[in-house]
Amino acid sequence: MSSPSIQAPAGYYQRHIFFCLNERKGGEDSCSKHEAQAGFDRCKSRVKEAGLSGPGKVRVNKAGCLDRCAGGPVAVVYPEAVWYTFFDAADIDEIVESHLRNGEVVERLLLPPEIGR
Repeated sequence: MSSPSIQAPAGYYQRHIFFCLNERKGGEDSCSKHEAQAGFDRCKSRVKEAGLSGPGKVRVNKAGCLDRCAGGPVAVVYPEAVWYTFFDAADIDEIVESHLRNGEVVERLLLPPEIGR
């Protein structure tokens, strides 16, 4: 006799995007030196405008160092664990529309897996 399958409870948010806003001391490279705050601000406003924010939808969060500074600025989307780098507002808009709204990874903005600190 087999037991019924148990599904994990759904998370509070469907997707969660974290933006590294860390600033390293001593002139060391960091995401804050690459317009990370502007990317975060743009994402937060676009998600809200698109009606994607709130429980069961998308959460946009600030993060401390994600330890991938060499690829900065960086953001990571969970639960998929997809790491992005971005350059301008158009990149953020594409991440919001393609990934956060439609669940489609933006291949051209993926942070290569070997990029670390």
